[in-house]
Amino acid sequence: MESIAQAKNIRVSAQKCRLVADLIRGKNVAHALNVLTFTCKKSAGIIKKTLESAIANAENNQGANIDALYVREIYIDKGASLKRFSARAKGRGNKIEKQTCHINITVGY
Repeated sequence: MESIAQAKNIRVSAQKCRLVADLIRGKNVAHALNVLTFTCKKSAGIIKKTLESAIANAENNQGANIDALYVREIYIDKGASLKRFSARAKGRGNKIEKQTCHINITVGY
């Protein structure tokens, strides 16, 4: 039995988000929530919220036992970049790309 939750177009780069995702991959959901609570990264709060959504989906939609769930799969995909320009000397401009990512979490037995 699996339950999925997704968060799309999150304003964190995929590379930074993957560092936090590696901490909880394959762990029990209670332990994963504890790790995310005390991780000092911006993406930790976002991943925690998505994980809580996946747990709620498993409980409400399939009647799963929360104590037996673990993080079966978590992966971070690169999203669309927000393209901006910054003013430079002599009327030029520099391109700035603000990265986004998609978070996909699957919990199960």
